[in-house]
Amino acid sequence: MLDGVVPYPPEFARRYREKGYWRDLSLAEEFAPVFRRHAKRVAVIDRDARITYAEIDRVSDRLALNLLDAGLAPLDRVVVQLPNVAEFVFLYFALQKIGCVPIAALATHRFLEVSQFAKLSGAAACVTPDRYGEFDFREMIRRVREETPSVKLGIVLGDAPAGFLSLADLISREPKKRPEDLRALEIDPTDPAIFQLSGGTTGVPKLIPRTHNDYVYNSRIAAKVCGVTGDSVLLLALPIAHNLPLACPGLQGTMLQGGRLVLSTTTRPDDLLRLIQRHKITHLKVVPALLIRLINDPDIVKYDLSSLRVIQSGGQRMQPEVRIRTKQLIPSATVQENFGMSEGMLFFVRLDDPEDVRLETCGRPLSPDDEVMLVDDEGKEVPPGEAGELTCRGPYTLRGYFGVPEYNARQFTPEGFYRSGDLMRLHPSGNYVVEGRKKDLINRGGEKISAEEIENLILGHPAVQNIACVPMPDPHLGERMCACVIPKQGRSLSLKDLVEFLKDREIAKFKLPERLEILSDFPVSTFGKVSKKALVEMVTAKLEREKAA
Repeated sequence: MLDGVVPYPPEFARRYREKGYWRDLSLAEEFAPVFRRHAKRVAVIDRDARITYAEIDRVSDRLALNLLDAGLAPLDRVVVQLPNVAEFVFLYFALQKIGCVPIAALATHRFLEVSQFAKLSGAAACVTPDRYGEFDFREMIRRVREETPSVKLGIVLGDAPAGFLSLADLISREPKKRPEDLRALEIDPTDPAIFQLSGGTTGVPKLIPRTHNDYVYNSRIAAKVCGVTGDSVLLLALPIAHNLPLACPGLQGTMLQGGRLVLSTTTRPDDLLRLIQRHKITHLKVVPALLIRLINDPDIVKYDLSSLRVIQSGGQRMQPEVRIRTKQLIPSATVQENFGMSEGMLFFVRLDDPEDVRLETCGRPLSPDDEVMLVDDEGKEVPPGEAGELTCRGPYTLRGYFGVPEYNARQFTPEGFYRSGDLMRLHPSGNYVVEGRKKDLINRGGEKISAEEIENLILGHPAVQNIACVPMPDPHLGERMCACVIPKQGRSLSLKDLVEFLKDREIAKFKLPERLEILSDFPVSTFGKVSKKALVEMVTAKLEREKAA
Protein backbone atom coordinates (compact mmCIF):
# COMPACT_ATOMS: atom_id res chain seq x y z
CA MET A 1 0.00 0.00 0.00
CA LEU A 2 1.14 3.54 -0.80
CA ASP A 3 2.97 4.99 2.21
CA GLY A 4 0.83 7.61 3.94
CA VAL A 5 -2.51 5.91 3.23
CA VAL A 6 -4.45 4.72 6.29
CA PRO A 7 -5.82 1.21 5.57
CA TYR A 8 -9.23 -0.11 6.55
CA PRO A 9 -8.96 -2.45 9.56
CA PRO A 10 -8.83 -6.11 8.41
CA GLU A 11 -12.10 -7.09 10.09
CA PHE A 12 -13.98 -4.30 8.27
CA ALA A 13 -12.31 -5.04 4.93
CA ARG A 14 -13.29 -8.69 5.32
CA ARG A 15 -16.92 -7.77 5.98
CA TYR A 16 -17.10 -5.41 2.99
CA ARG A 17 -15.74 -8.14 0.70
CA GLU A 18 -18.07 -10.81 2.05
CA LYS A 19 -21.07 -8.57 1.45
CA GLY A 20 -19.99 -7.84 -2.12
CA TYR A 21 -19.35 -4.13 -1.66
CA TRP A 22 -15.68 -4.51 -2.58
CA ARG A 23 -14.92 -6.66 -5.64
CA ASP A 24 -11.11 -6.35 -5.57
CA LEU A 25 -10.97 -4.98 -9.10
CA SER A 26 -9.16 -1.83 -10.10
CA LEU A 27 -11.22 0.97 -11.59
CA ALA A 28 -9.72 0.13 -14.99
CA GLU A 29 -10.77 -3.51 -14.59
CA GLU A 30 -14.29 -2.45 -13.61
CA PHE A 31 -14.61 -0.33 -16.75
CA ALA A 32 -13.06 -2.76 -19.25
CA PRO A 33 -16.32 -4.73 -19.77
CA VAL A 34 -18.30 -1.46 -19.78
CA PHE A 35 -16.26 -0.18 -22.74
CA ARG A 36 -16.83 -3.47 -24.60
CA ARG A 37 -20.52 -3.79 -23.75
CA HIS A 38 -21.42 -0.25 -24.82
CA ALA A 39 -18.75 0.20 -27.50
CA LYS A 40 -21.00 1.84 -30.11
CA ARG A 41 -22.91 4.08 -27.71
CA VAL A 42 -22.10 7.78 -27.39
CA ALA A 43 -20.52 8.24 -23.98
CA VAL A 44 -19.48 11.90 -24.00
CA ILE A 45 -20.65 15.02 -25.81
CA ASP A 46 -18.20 17.91 -25.66
CA ARG A 47 -19.38 20.88 -27.71
CA ASP A 48 -19.87 19.35 -31.21
CA ALA A 49 -17.85 16.18 -30.55
CA ARG A 50 -19.75 12.95 -29.88
CA ILE A 51 -17.40 10.31 -28.47
CA THR A 52 -18.29 6.64 -28.13
CA TYR A 53 -17.33 4.23 -25.37
CA ALA A 54 -15.01 2.43 -27.83
CA GLU A 55 -13.25 5.70 -28.68
CA ILE A 56 -12.70 6.54 -25.01
CA ASP A 57 -11.22 3.08 -24.48
CA ARG A 58 -8.97 3.32 -27.54
CA VAL A 59 -7.80 6.91 -26.94
CA SER A 60 -7.16 6.37 -23.22
CA ASP A 61 -5.12 3.25 -24.09
CA ARG A 62 -2.97 5.28 -26.46
CA LEU A 63 -2.57 8.11 -23.95
CA ALA A 64 -1.71 5.67 -21.16
CA LEU A 65 1.03 4.06 -23.26
CA ASN A 66 2.52 7.43 -24.14
CA LEU A 67 2.44 8.51 -20.49
CA LEU A 68 4.27 5.29 -19.57
CA ASP A 69 6.84 6.10 -22.23
CA ALA A 70 7.18 9.62 -20.76
CA GLY A 71 8.14 8.08 -17.43
CA LEU A 72 4.97 7.70 -15.38
CA ALA A 73 4.51 4.49 -13.39
CA PRO A 74 1.91 2.87 -11.10
CA LEU A 75 1.21 4.89 -7.92
CA ASP A 76 2.77 8.06 -9.32
CA ARG A 77 0.66 11.02 -8.27
CA VAL A 78 -0.51 13.47 -10.95
CA VAL A 79 -2.07 16.88 -10.23
CA VAL A 80 -4.91 17.30 -12.75
CA GLN A 81 -6.34 20.78 -13.36
CA LEU A 82 -8.49 20.45 -16.45
CA PRO A 83 -11.92 21.99 -17.04
CA ASN A 84 -14.99 20.07 -18.22
CA VAL A 85 -13.62 18.87 -21.55
CA ALA A 86 -13.26 15.47 -23.22
CA GLU A 87 -9.51 15.49 -22.58
CA PHE A 88 -10.26 15.15 -18.87
CA VAL A 89 -12.17 11.92 -19.54
CA PHE A 90 -9.36 10.51 -21.71
CA LEU A 91 -6.76 11.41 -19.10
CA TYR A 92 -8.77 10.08 -16.16
CA PHE A 93 -9.11 6.63 -17.70
CA ALA A 94 -5.52 6.66 -18.98
CA LEU A 95 -4.21 7.29 -15.47
CA GLN A 96 -6.45 4.53 -14.11
CA LYS A 97 -5.08 2.10 -16.68
CA ILE A 98 -1.53 2.85 -15.50
CA GLY A 99 -2.46 2.85 -11.83
CA CYS A 100 -1.41 6.48 -11.39
CA VAL A 101 -3.28 8.51 -8.78
CA PRO A 102 -4.87 11.74 -10.08
CA ILE A 103 -5.11 14.59 -7.58
CA ALA A 104 -8.48 16.20 -8.26
CA ALA A 105 -7.43 19.84 -8.34
CA LEU A 106 -9.70 22.47 -9.82
CA ALA A 107 -9.05 25.03 -12.53
CA THR A 108 -9.54 27.73 -9.90
CA HIS A 109 -6.64 26.51 -7.74
CA ARG A 110 -3.50 28.58 -7.91
CA PHE A 111 0.14 28.32 -6.88
CA LEU A 112 -0.39 28.07 -3.12
CA GLU A 113 -2.75 25.10 -3.38
CA VAL A 114 -1.06 23.33 -6.29
CA SER A 115 2.41 23.57 -4.77
CA GLN A 116 1.04 22.18 -1.51
CA PHE A 117 -0.70 19.29 -3.30
CA ALA A 118 2.52 18.48 -5.14
CA LYS A 119 4.71 18.62 -2.03
CA LEU A 120 2.37 16.65 0.22
CA SER A 121 1.75 13.93 -2.36
CA GLY A 122 5.21 13.80 -3.94
CA ALA A 123 3.54 14.34 -7.31
CA ALA A 124 5.40 13.29 -10.45
CA ALA A 125 3.44 15.43 -12.93
CA CYS A 126 0.99 18.30 -13.32
CA VAL A 127 -1.58 18.51 -16.12
CA THR A 128 -3.11 21.93 -16.84
CA PRO A 129 -4.57 24.03 -19.63
CA ASP A 130 -2.21 26.56 -21.17
CA ARG A 131 -4.58 29.30 -20.10
CA TYR A 132 -7.96 29.42 -18.43
CA GLY A 133 -9.63 32.80 -18.49
CA GLU A 134 -6.87 35.34 -17.91
CA PHE A 135 -4.61 32.96 -16.01
CA ASP A 136 -1.50 31.37 -17.54
CA PHE A 137 -0.91 27.98 -15.90
CA ARG A 138 2.44 27.35 -17.55
CA GLU A 139 4.29 29.93 -15.48
CA MET A 140 2.68 28.55 -12.32
CA ILE A 141 3.81 25.01 -13.14
CA ARG A 142 7.34 26.25 -13.83
CA ARG A 143 7.42 27.60 -10.29
CA VAL A 144 5.92 24.41 -8.85
CA ARG A 145 8.58 22.31 -10.61
CA GLU A 146 11.36 24.58 -9.33
CA GLU A 147 10.17 24.15 -5.73
CA THR A 148 9.16 20.48 -5.89
CA PRO A 149 11.83 18.23 -7.47
CA SER A 150 9.46 15.24 -7.64
CA VAL A 151 7.42 16.99 -10.37
CA LYS A 152 9.24 15.78 -13.47
CA LEU A 153 6.54 16.43 -16.06
CA GLY A 154 4.46 19.47 -16.96
CA ILE A 155 1.72 18.45 -19.41
CA VAL A 156 -0.31 21.18 -21.12
CA LEU A 157 -3.63 21.16 -22.92
CA GLY A 158 -3.04 23.81 -25.57
CA ASP A 159 0.21 25.60 -26.34
CA ALA A 160 3.02 23.61 -24.70
CA PRO A 161 6.29 25.59 -24.59
CA ALA A 162 9.78 24.11 -24.37
CA GLY A 163 10.14 21.88 -21.31
CA PHE A 164 6.46 20.85 -21.36
CA LEU A 165 4.64 17.96 -23.01
CA SER A 166 1.58 18.55 -25.18
CA LEU A 167 -1.49 16.62 -24.00
CA ALA A 168 -2.91 16.73 -27.53
CA ASP A 169 0.28 15.13 -28.85
CA LEU A 170 0.22 12.43 -26.14
CA ILE A 171 -3.40 11.69 -27.08
CA SER A 172 -2.87 11.53 -30.85
CA ARG A 173 0.57 10.10 -31.54
CA GLU A 174 1.21 6.41 -32.10
CA PRO A 175 2.77 4.91 -28.94
CA LYS A 176 6.08 3.08 -28.88
CA LYS A 177 4.85 0.69 -26.22
CA ARG A 178 2.29 -2.05 -26.83
CA PRO A 179 -1.14 -2.65 -25.22
CA GLU A 180 0.39 -5.71 -23.54
CA ASP A 181 2.56 -3.34 -21.51
CA LEU A 182 -0.59 -1.93 -19.93
CA ARG A 183 -2.11 -5.31 -19.21
CA ALA A 184 1.11 -6.37 -17.48
CA LEU A 185 0.81 -3.65 -14.85
CA GLU A 186 -0.36 -4.72 -11.40
CA ILE A 187 -2.81 -2.38 -9.67
CA ASP A 188 -3.80 -3.08 -6.07
CA PRO A 189 -7.52 -2.23 -5.60
CA THR A 190 -6.81 -1.25 -1.98
CA ASP A 191 -4.51 1.54 -3.19
CA PRO A 192 -5.91 4.99 -4.02
CA ALA A 193 -7.67 5.42 -7.37
CA ILE A 194 -7.75 9.18 -6.76
CA PHE A 195 -6.93 11.83 -4.21
CA GLN A 196 -9.96 14.02 -3.67
CA LEU A 197 -9.60 17.26 -1.71
CA SER A 198 -11.17 18.16 1.60
CA GLY A 199 -13.65 21.03 1.42
CA GLY A 200 -12.45 22.82 4.56
CA THR A 201 -12.87 26.57 4.73
CA THR A 202 -9.49 27.24 6.34
CA GLY A 203 -5.99 26.33 5.25
CA VAL A 204 -4.94 24.23 2.28
CA PRO A 205 -7.25 21.26 1.56
CA LYS A 206 -6.08 17.85 2.75
CA LEU A 207 -5.66 14.88 0.40
CA ILE A 208 -8.39 12.24 0.60
CA PRO A 209 -7.33 8.79 -0.63
CA ARG A 210 -10.24 6.99 -2.29
CA THR A 211 -9.41 3.37 -3.07
CA HIS A 212 -10.45 1.53 -6.22
CA ASN A 213 -12.66 -0.73 -4.10
CA ASP A 214 -14.49 2.02 -2.25
CA TYR A 215 -14.76 4.51 -5.13
CA VAL A 216 -16.41 2.09 -7.55
CA TYR A 217 -18.84 0.97 -4.84
CA ASN A 218 -19.58 4.64 -4.08
CA SER A 219 -20.60 5.20 -7.73
CA ARG A 220 -22.58 1.98 -8.13
CA ILE A 221 -24.85 2.60 -5.17
CA ALA A 222 -25.25 6.32 -5.94
CA ALA A 223 -26.37 5.48 -9.48
CA LYS A 224 -29.03 3.16 -8.11
CA VAL A 225 -30.65 5.72 -5.78
CA CYS A 226 -30.50 8.44 -8.46
CA GLY A 227 -32.34 6.35 -11.03
CA VAL A 228 -29.41 6.29 -13.47
CA THR A 229 -29.81 3.83 -16.37
CA GLY A 230 -28.38 3.34 -19.83
CA ASP A 231 -30.88 5.91 -21.11
CA SER A 232 -29.73 8.63 -18.71
CA VAL A 233 -28.12 11.82 -20.02
CA LEU A 234 -26.18 13.75 -17.40
CA LEU A 235 -25.21 17.41 -17.79
CA LEU A 236 -21.97 18.24 -15.97
CA ALA A 237 -21.41 21.95 -15.44
CA LEU A 238 -19.94 21.71 -11.93
CA PRO A 239 -16.16 21.06 -11.97
CA ILE A 240 -15.82 17.51 -13.28
CA ALA A 241 -12.94 16.52 -10.98
CA HIS A 242 -14.89 17.22 -7.82
CA ASN A 243 -16.37 14.25 -6.00
CA LEU A 244 -20.08 14.88 -6.74
CA PRO A 245 -19.74 15.32 -10.54
CA LEU A 246 -17.09 12.61 -10.84
CA ALA A 247 -18.47 9.78 -8.75
CA CYS A 248 -21.78 10.45 -6.94
CA PRO A 249 -22.93 9.01 -9.32
CA GLY A 250 -21.48 11.52 -11.79
CA LEU A 251 -19.19 10.46 -14.60
CA GLN A 252 -18.36 7.08 -13.07
CA GLY A 253 -21.88 6.06 -12.07
CA THR A 254 -23.43 7.18 -15.36
CA MET A 255 -20.83 5.42 -17.52
CA LEU A 256 -20.99 2.22 -15.45
CA GLN A 257 -24.65 2.08 -16.51
CA GLY A 258 -23.92 2.89 -20.17
CA GLY A 259 -25.40 6.40 -19.97
CA ARG A 260 -24.26 9.61 -21.64
CA LEU A 261 -22.41 12.70 -20.38
CA VAL A 262 -22.77 16.23 -21.72
CA LEU A 263 -19.91 18.51 -20.67
CA SER A 264 -20.17 22.26 -20.14
CA THR A 265 -17.38 24.69 -19.27
CA THR A 266 -19.89 27.38 -18.36
CA THR A 267 -22.59 27.70 -15.70
CA ARG A 268 -24.38 30.58 -17.38
CA PRO A 269 -28.12 29.89 -17.14
CA ASP A 270 -28.88 30.46 -20.82
CA ASP A 271 -26.10 28.07 -21.88
CA LEU A 272 -27.27 25.33 -19.50
CA LEU A 273 -30.93 25.74 -20.45
CA ARG A 274 -29.98 25.46 -24.13
CA LEU A 275 -27.98 22.26 -23.48
CA ILE A 276 -30.84 20.70 -21.50
CA GLN A 277 -33.24 21.29 -24.38
CA ARG A 278 -30.83 20.28 -27.15
CA HIS A 279 -29.57 17.03 -25.61
CA LYS A 280 -32.71 16.03 -23.70
CA ILE A 281 -30.86 16.02 -20.40
CA THR A 282 -32.39 13.68 -17.79
CA HIS A 283 -30.03 14.34 -14.85
CA LEU A 284 -28.54 17.66 -13.73
CA LYS A 285 -26.10 18.30 -10.90
CA VAL A 286 -26.27 21.65 -9.09
CA VAL A 287 -25.31 23.45 -5.95
CA PRO A 288 -28.15 25.55 -4.51
CA ALA A 289 -26.68 28.85 -5.72
CA LEU A 290 -26.62 27.55 -9.30
CA LEU A 291 -30.20 26.28 -9.17
CA ILE A 292 -31.35 29.59 -7.72
CA ARG A 293 -29.77 31.38 -10.68
CA LEU A 294 -31.42 28.99 -13.13
CA ILE A 295 -34.94 29.29 -11.76
CA ASN A 296 -34.64 33.07 -11.50
CA ASP A 297 -33.55 33.45 -15.11
CA PRO A 298 -36.51 35.11 -16.89
CA ASP A 299 -35.83 33.09 -20.08
CA ILE A 300 -36.35 29.72 -18.41
CA VAL A 301 -39.95 29.61 -19.66
CA LYS A 302 -38.72 29.74 -23.28
CA TYR A 303 -37.02 26.33 -23.10
CA ASP A 304 -38.40 22.78 -23.26
CA LEU A 305 -37.01 21.20 -20.09
CA SER A 306 -39.47 18.30 -19.98
CA SER A 307 -36.71 15.68 -20.38
CA LEU A 308 -35.36 16.49 -16.91
CA ARG A 309 -36.05 13.78 -14.35
CA VAL A 310 -33.62 14.41 -11.49
CA ILE A 311 -31.95 17.63 -10.35
CA GLN A 312 -29.38 16.50 -7.84
CA SER A 313 -28.38 19.18 -5.35
CA GLY A 314 -25.45 19.03 -2.98
CA GLY A 315 -22.80 21.14 -1.30
CA GLN A 316 -25.18 23.15 0.88
CA ARG A 317 -28.64 22.69 2.31
CA MET A 318 -31.38 23.79 -0.07
CA GLN A 319 -34.35 25.67 1.30
CA PRO A 320 -37.80 24.15 0.61
CA GLU A 321 -38.90 27.29 -1.22
CA VAL A 322 -36.28 26.70 -3.91
CA ARG A 323 -37.41 23.12 -4.45
CA ILE A 324 -41.08 24.13 -4.58
CA ARG A 325 -40.38 26.86 -7.14
CA THR A 326 -38.28 24.47 -9.24
CA LYS A 327 -41.14 21.96 -9.31
CA GLN A 328 -43.51 24.68 -10.48
CA LEU A 329 -41.19 25.63 -13.35
CA ILE A 330 -40.02 22.09 -14.25
CA PRO A 331 -42.86 19.70 -13.30
CA SER A 332 -41.11 16.66 -14.80
CA ALA A 333 -38.12 16.93 -12.44
CA THR A 334 -37.54 15.89 -8.85
CA VAL A 335 -35.05 17.94 -6.87
CA GLN A 336 -33.07 15.26 -5.07
CA GLU A 337 -31.32 16.64 -2.03
CA ASN A 338 -28.13 14.97 -1.01
CA PHE A 339 -25.53 15.59 1.64
CA GLY A 340 -22.10 14.19 1.02
CA MET A 341 -18.42 14.69 1.46
CA SER A 342 -15.35 13.88 -0.57
CA GLU A 343 -14.26 11.88 2.47
CA GLY A 344 -16.95 9.35 1.58
CA MET A 345 -20.28 9.22 3.44
CA LEU A 346 -23.29 10.08 1.25
CA PHE A 347 -26.86 10.84 2.31
CA PHE A 348 -29.50 10.86 -0.45
CA VAL A 349 -33.20 11.56 -0.37
CA ARG A 350 -34.83 8.64 -2.15
CA LEU A 351 -36.89 9.49 -5.20
CA ASP A 352 -39.93 7.72 -3.71
CA ASP A 353 -39.72 9.40 -0.29
CA PRO A 354 -42.92 11.26 0.70
CA GLU A 355 -42.98 14.87 -0.47
CA ASP A 356 -42.72 16.35 3.02
CA VAL A 357 -39.66 14.18 3.74
CA ARG A 358 -38.03 15.26 0.46
CA LEU A 359 -38.62 18.90 1.37
CA GLU A 360 -37.36 18.71 4.94
CA THR A 361 -34.41 16.29 4.87
CA CYS A 362 -31.11 15.57 3.12
CA GLY A 363 -31.82 11.84 2.95
CA ARG A 364 -30.17 8.84 4.56
CA PRO A 365 -26.93 6.91 3.97
CA LEU A 366 -26.57 4.78 0.85
CA SER A 367 -25.04 1.57 2.17
CA PRO A 368 -26.47 -0.88 4.73
CA ASP A 369 -23.05 -0.78 6.37
CA ASP A 370 -22.80 3.00 6.64
CA GLU A 371 -22.55 3.77 10.35
CA VAL A 372 -23.70 7.16 11.66
CA MET A 373 -23.42 8.58 15.17
CA LEU A 374 -24.54 12.08 16.14
CA VAL A 375 -22.56 13.19 19.18
CA ASP A 376 -22.33 16.12 21.58
CA ASP A 377 -19.20 18.09 22.45
CA GLU A 378 -18.13 15.31 24.82
CA GLY A 379 -18.44 12.64 22.14
CA LYS A 380 -21.61 11.12 23.61
CA GLU A 381 -24.43 10.09 21.28
CA VAL A 382 -27.36 12.53 21.39
CA PRO A 383 -30.99 11.35 21.73
CA PRO A 384 -33.03 10.96 18.49
CA GLY A 385 -34.28 14.33 17.25
CA GLU A 386 -31.50 16.35 18.89
CA ALA A 387 -28.72 17.98 16.90
CA GLY A 388 -25.24 16.54 17.16
CA GLU A 389 -22.00 16.39 15.21
CA LEU A 390 -22.03 13.81 12.42
CA THR A 391 -19.43 11.11 12.93
CA CYS A 392 -19.37 8.23 10.48
CA ARG A 393 -17.58 5.23 9.02
CA GLY A 394 -18.39 2.72 6.31
CA PRO A 395 -17.29 0.86 3.18
CA TYR A 396 -16.57 4.02 1.16
CA THR A 397 -15.56 6.48 3.93
CA LEU A 398 -11.86 7.11 4.46
CA ARG A 399 -9.96 6.02 7.55
CA GLY A 400 -7.47 8.87 7.40
CA TYR A 401 -6.22 11.78 5.29
CA PHE A 402 -3.01 11.19 3.36
CA GLY A 403 0.27 11.77 5.17
CA VAL A 404 -1.01 13.76 8.17
CA PRO A 405 -1.10 11.38 11.19
CA GLU A 406 -1.31 14.17 13.80
CA TYR A 407 -4.30 15.74 12.05
CA ASN A 408 -5.93 12.31 11.70
CA ALA A 409 -5.63 11.77 15.45
CA ARG A 410 -7.95 14.76 15.93
CA GLN A 411 -10.33 14.07 13.05
CA PHE A 412 -11.05 10.40 13.78
CA THR A 413 -12.29 8.70 16.91
CA PRO A 414 -10.35 5.72 18.30
CA GLU A 415 -13.08 3.51 16.76
CA GLY A 416 -12.42 4.96 13.29
CA PHE A 417 -15.41 7.30 13.04
CA TYR A 418 -14.69 10.43 10.97
CA ARG A 419 -15.55 13.67 12.80
CA SER A 420 -17.19 15.73 10.05
CA GLY A 421 -17.89 18.99 11.89
CA ASP A 422 -21.43 18.96 10.46
CA LEU A 423 -24.45 19.28 12.72
CA MET A 424 -27.39 16.99 11.95
CA ARG A 425 -30.45 15.54 13.61
CA LEU A 426 -32.43 12.38 12.97
CA HIS A 427 -35.83 13.04 11.35
CA PRO A 428 -38.83 10.88 12.41
CA SER A 429 -38.79 9.37 8.90
CA GLY A 430 -35.34 7.88 9.45
CA ASN A 431 -33.76 10.48 7.17
CA TYR A 432 -31.49 13.21 8.48
CA VAL A 433 -31.71 17.01 8.62
CA VAL A 434 -28.63 19.22 8.30
CA GLU A 435 -28.51 21.87 11.02
CA GLY A 436 -25.35 23.59 9.81
CA ARG A 437 -21.71 23.44 10.73
CA LYS A 438 -20.35 23.41 14.26
CA LYS A 439 -18.44 26.53 13.30
CA ASP A 440 -21.32 28.11 11.36
CA LEU A 441 -22.54 29.74 14.55
CA ILE A 442 -22.66 33.36 15.56
CA ASN A 443 -21.81 33.91 19.23
CA ARG A 444 -23.64 37.04 20.33
CA GLY A 445 -22.68 37.69 23.92
CA GLY A 446 -22.74 33.99 24.73
CA GLU A 447 -25.98 33.33 22.85
CA LYS A 448 -25.29 30.96 19.94
CA ILE A 449 -27.20 31.71 16.74
CA SER A 450 -27.40 29.16 13.95
CA ALA A 451 -26.76 31.07 10.74
CA GLU A 452 -28.65 28.43 8.77
CA GLU A 453 -31.78 28.81 10.90
CA ILE A 454 -32.01 32.53 10.16
CA GLU A 455 -31.09 32.04 6.50
CA ASN A 456 -34.02 29.65 6.07
CA LEU A 457 -36.38 32.29 7.47
CA ILE A 458 -34.97 35.17 5.44
CA LEU A 459 -35.24 33.20 2.19
CA GLY A 460 -39.01 33.35 2.66
CA HIS A 461 -38.96 37.15 2.18
CA PRO A 462 -40.45 38.01 -1.23
CA ALA A 463 -37.56 40.35 -2.09
CA VAL A 464 -34.77 37.86 -1.31
CA GLN A 465 -33.15 35.67 -3.96
CA ASN A 466 -30.27 34.35 -1.84
CA ILE A 467 -28.92 34.90 1.67
CA ALA A 468 -25.84 34.24 3.78
CA CYS A 469 -25.65 35.24 7.45
CA VAL A 470 -22.17 35.82 8.84
CA PRO A 471 -20.65 37.11 12.08
CA MET A 472 -19.21 40.61 12.31
CA PRO A 473 -16.89 41.67 15.14
CA ASP A 474 -18.32 43.66 18.04
CA PRO A 475 -16.25 45.13 20.91
CA HIS A 476 -18.96 44.45 23.49
CA LEU A 477 -20.74 41.26 22.45
CA GLY A 478 -17.92 39.60 20.56
CA GLU A 479 -20.04 39.07 17.45
CA ARG A 480 -23.21 40.37 15.89
CA MET A 481 -25.01 39.06 12.83
CA CYS A 482 -24.80 40.56 9.35
CA ALA A 483 -27.25 39.43 6.68
CA CYS A 484 -25.74 39.43 3.18
CA VAL A 485 -28.58 39.43 0.66
CA ILE A 486 -28.88 39.09 -3.09
CA PRO A 487 -32.27 40.68 -3.85
CA LYS A 488 -34.58 39.52 -6.60
CA GLN A 489 -34.44 41.53 -9.79
CA GLY A 490 -36.23 44.85 -9.42
CA ARG A 491 -36.76 44.44 -5.66
CA SER A 492 -35.28 46.48 -2.82
CA LEU A 493 -34.80 45.69 0.85
CA SER A 494 -33.84 47.63 3.97
CA LEU A 495 -32.64 46.36 7.33
CA LYS A 496 -35.82 47.69 8.92
CA ASP A 497 -37.98 45.74 6.45
CA LEU A 498 -36.00 42.59 7.07
CA VAL A 499 -36.16 42.88 10.87
CA GLU A 500 -39.91 43.49 10.79
CA PHE A 501 -40.34 40.43 8.56
CA LEU A 502 -38.38 38.28 11.01
CA LYS A 503 -40.22 39.66 14.03
CA ASP A 504 -43.43 38.36 12.46
CA ARG A 505 -41.81 34.89 12.58
CA GLU A 506 -41.66 35.24 16.36
CA ILE A 507 -38.02 34.44 16.89
CA ALA A 508 -35.85 35.54 19.80
CA LYS A 509 -34.72 39.14 19.49
CA PHE A 510 -31.05 38.24 19.80
CA LYS A 511 -31.35 36.30 16.54
CA LEU A 512 -32.28 39.37 14.50
CA PRO A 513 -29.59 40.60 12.05
CA GLU A 514 -28.05 43.93 12.98
CA ARG A 515 -26.57 44.82 9.63
CA LEU A 516 -27.62 44.29 6.02
CA GLU A 517 -25.30 44.11 3.02
CA ILE A 518 -26.89 44.12 -0.42
CA LEU A 519 -24.80 42.23 -3.00
CA SER A 520 -25.18 41.32 -6.67
CA ASP A 521 -23.46 37.95 -6.18
CA PHE A 522 -21.66 35.93 -3.52
CA PRO A 523 -17.98 34.99 -3.51
CA VAL A 524 -17.63 31.23 -3.85
CA SER A 525 -15.01 28.73 -2.77
CA THR A 526 -13.19 26.51 -5.27
CA PHE A 527 -15.89 23.90 -4.65
CA GLY A 528 -18.71 26.20 -5.71
CA LYS A 529 -19.99 26.88 -2.20
CA VAL A 530 -20.70 30.35 -0.84
CA SER A 531 -17.46 31.49 0.83
CA LYS A 532 -18.56 32.81 4.20
CA LYS A 533 -14.91 33.41 5.06
CA ALA A 534 -14.69 35.94 2.19
CA LEU A 535 -17.98 37.57 3.26
CA VAL A 536 -16.73 37.96 6.86
CA GLU A 537 -13.53 39.58 5.57
CA MET A 538 -15.53 41.96 3.37
CA VAL A 539 -17.89 43.02 6.15
CA THR A 540 -15.05 43.40 8.67
CA ALA A 541 -13.05 45.59 6.29
CA LYS A 542 -16.11 47.74 5.64
CA LEU A 543 -16.69 48.21 9.38
CA GLU A 544 -13.07 49.26 9.85
CA ARG A 545 -13.35 51.83 7.04
CA GLU A 546 -16.56 53.23 8.55
CA LYS A 547 -14.92 53.45 11.97
CA ALA A 548 -11.93 55.32 10.56
CA ALA A 549 -14.07 57.76 8.58
